[in-house]
Amino acid sequence: MTILAPSLLGADFRNLERDIKTVEEAGAGYLHLDVMDGAFVPSISFGMPVIASLRGCTNLLFDVHMMVEEPVRYVKDLRDAGADLICVHAEACRHLDSAIAQIRQTGAKAAVALNPATPVSAIDLVLPQVDMVLIMSVNPGFGGQKFIPYTVEKVRTLRNRVRSLGLSTDIQVDGGITPDNVEEVLDAGANVIVAGSSVFRGDAGANVKKFLEIFERAGKQDS
Repeated sequence: MTILAPSLLGADFRNLERDIKTVEEAGAGYLHLDVMDGAFVPSISFGMPVIASLRGCTNLLFDVHMMVEEPVRYVKDLRDAGADLICVHAEACRHLDSAIAQIRQTGAKAAVALNPATPVSAIDLVLPQVDMVLIMSVNPGFGGQKFIPYTVEKVRTLRNRVRSLGLSTDIQVDGGITPDNVEEVLDAGANVIVAGSSVFRGDAGANVKKFLEIFERAGKQDS
């Protein structure tokens, strides 16, 4: 099953509840929440108070992407705020296996993100421990960036690795995804797609449905 995870950074912050309800009603499965600390990435976004306030307005799975130095410090608080899935960057964790274990201890799903230039092999030893791997297809920190083409091969490499180990790990792709290039990453093996401006620019409901129609066509071609 392919899941669309609209990124909150692309929404209208004056009307977050409206935009979230729009994408939920149109069929999105996750809400992607980028937590940035101004250290691991240059930008600062939002944290636990915003996530907790939004939790009451939607049943979407909260997919929290932590672009934060030593994110393990905030895992419990994020879970308490309503995070269902917590994703940490391999590049940001001193002890990645410990961070994954602490996420699991909270009852949340655990995921690991890789920056574009970080090889898939960097997480070989922890791959069986995670529910999802996020392949960044732009350098993290800003929305609206252009998709980096070589990341498609990373997705393919990861999917082959997952299959060889007999795992059911989800593969998420985030950065520069549009209806024009999403089929390429689906074909490479991704099954969770993050899109911000491509969803929220214009008619968010119609944009979600356009992505879902592409997902359905791609699924039929694979079957």
